[in-house]
Amino acid sequence: MASGSTKSSKNWPVLGRFWTVPNILTMSRLVLAGVITYLILSDGSLIWLFVLLAVAMATDWFDGQIARWSHTVSEWGKVLDPLVDKMSAGVVVLALVITGQLPAWFLMVVAGRDLLIFLGGVFLARKTGRIAISIWSGKVAVTAVAITVLAALLRADPPVLNFCVWASTVLLAYSYLRYLVRFFRFLSYGQVPHLELDEEEPEKDPAEVA
Repeated sequence: MASGSTKSSKNWPVLGRFWTVPNILTMSRLVLAGVITYLILSDGSLIWLFVLLAVAMATDWFDGQIARWSHTVSEWGKVLDPLVDKMSAGVVVLALVITGQLPAWFLMVVAGRDLLIFLGGVFLARKTGRIAISIWSGKVAVTAVAITVLAALLRADPPVLNFCVWASTVLLAYSYLRYLVRFFRFLSYGQVPHLELDEEEPEKDPAEVA
């Protein structure tokens, strides 16, 4: 894992302002995820499901853009954005498992990976006073999960859905291994400048977090 924030005197990172427009936009995805989950469980309109999914994906892009445009990038944003994404994905996958559209073990993979990454981030924040940023392979894995969710909602043929599930699983596992590598490298070397950015995107602004 990598990191990039100001260290506080108590070794916890200073997160800055919480109530900013980008952070509110980020948290709105939790509300959208709740409505999406309800529609899945109640066999609601597919049209509304896809509209809400599109809005949720749009907020995921706009929150970071607005933060940069308005110069309100904060450490809270680096915490909330990946946390909200993980929680939203978890509840939606849970709903699809309950309705029998996805296997239960897939939920365990998604939730287990996200929990371990979250705990690792908390550990690094406490140890270093810095917020761990997400990596490129994690974004790819989340995108794969989103495609799998869409395939399940569209009642894709079993071979297609199975391919999506297993491809997502492989990408989730790969991204987790990348997090592990960065986690142990950071513990071994401490604040190494080249670990401040995602190794796979060396020119990326540290504020661009997933």
